Amino acid sequence: MLEGKALVQDTDMPAKMQVHAMTSASRALDLYDVLDCKNIAAHIKREFDAIYGCGWQCVVGYNFGCFFTHSEGTFIYFCVETLNFLVFKGAPK
Repeated sequence: MLEGKALVQDTDMPAKMQVHAMTSASRALDLYDVLDCKNIAAHIKREFDAIYGCGWQCVVGYNFGCFFTHSEGTFIYFCVETLNFLVFKGAPK
């Protein structure tokens, strides 16, 4: 696992859900190689879908740009050392 604390860059999630996102990322990093971003993201997405309902998205990587619409209260962008995590639930139609 990457050492160090997660640093939240931006969020509108409730504090408890933020902690859950960072804990889920930490567990995923224990299970997968740090370069296996696809499986790390899938792990976090599946966990959030199971607990908070379907529709969650997760992007994990070292350098990415994005633009999206999300449901209020469901967005977090944080980093652990050089690895970035974006977790959000898509906006309803």
